[in-house]
Amino acid sequence: MKKLLLWIVVLAGLAGGALASGLADPLVAWQVKGSLVASGLGENRAECMADRMVERLTLGQLWKLRQGMAPQEGEPENAEGLGEMIKRLRRVGDGEAVAVLTTSAGLCAIGLG
Repeated sequence: MKKLLLWIVVLAGLAGGALASGLADPLVAWQVKGSLVASGLGENRAECMADRMVERLTLGQLWKLRQGMAPQEGEPENAEGLGEMIKRLRRVGDGEAVAVLTTSAGLCAIGLG
């Protein structure tokens, strides 16, 4: 039992170290890109936005974005229209995360991302 607990602690430490040092950034970017594609963005734009977002936001902020932008009961799966998108962005409650999301979307849309 002690060996199992020790291995769990070691693995948790390695995972935390990988996240803190940036070694896990490609995996995090892959997850963000997958979420963006699932929400209806094109593959290239999602990849551009994911890279920018992972560079500029913490894991906590990325999680807030994911939770805030997810449809709640009675909402359509994809945010259709500007009004629905704004409603979901307000739910996030993190101005920096929303700013990075919107600037990333704009810059990647015009090819500067």
